[in-house]
Amino acid sequence: MKKRNCPQGALPVKVGRADFNKYIDPYLSFGKRGPSNKVSRYKIFNYILFVLLTGCQWNRLPIFRHEITWSGVYYHHLRWSKDDSYRNLFESGVQQLLLANKLDLSVLHGDGSNATAKKGAMESATRVTNTRKV
Repeated sequence: MKKRNCPQGALPVKVGRADFNKYIDPYLSFGKRGPSNKVSRYKIFNYILFVLLTGCQWNRLPIFRHEITWSGVYYHHLRWSKDDSYRNLFESGVQQLLLANKLDLSVLHGDGSNATAKKGAMESATRVTNTRKV
């Protein structure tokens, strides 16, 4: 990512084509059957990045000139999630930072926003954290 697109501490809103081709595209899987995509993987990845950054619903994704449906973008996101393309991308990025001696682990944040909450869970052992109505 270029510094002018991603100020210190800010998340990138869009990945440039050169950065995508160099750092991201080699780690995303290709489909083995069927016709080729009419929309580039670069555009699909930027649509996915937009959804993840803004938190909008998939069916509310603003598509430019109806070039692809929101379900097509979601299909690619789901496929890349399941076949470990994102994991390979993340691990290669960490490895490159480590080799360049730019990996800073002094601040590490954990995010549990995608943790599943189940209805009808068992009561907590302590009374203070029990959220079930009696």
